[in-house]
Amino acid sequence: QVQLVESGGGLVQAGDSLRLSCAASGRTFSNYGMGWFRQAPGKDHEFVAAISMTALSKYYADSVKGRFTISRDTTKNTVYLQMNSLKPEDTAVYYCAAGSSTRNVVAGTADYWGQGTQVTVSS
Repeated sequence: QVQLVESGGGLVQAGDSLRLSCAASGRTFSNYGMGWFRQAPGKDHEFVAAISMTALSKYYADSVKGRFTISRDTTKNTVYLQMNSLKPEDTAVYYCAAGSSTRNVVAGTADYWGQGTQVTVSS
């Protein structure tokens, strides 16, 4: 089992930045591809970003490319999502995901999910 705990969400204004963190525990962190998803009210679960086990490969949704950056720190068993130039349409609950295959994480079929952290961007 892998436990994932997100933090860093909050209420910000359009154009501001936030950094989300996801702390993992329970299994060897470096064995898992990691990712972020989000879900806005009334909308489907949406892929945001993913990072491979080695951090050599990163994947982003078109809607966040150039604004969001995913990274991981193996020494802290933590994955981050740096979100810059936030827009009201970025408002959602953001979920952290972990999978034995990064491809599965990108596809939304990760093995483990966190409880989510709310991000609200006001205009």
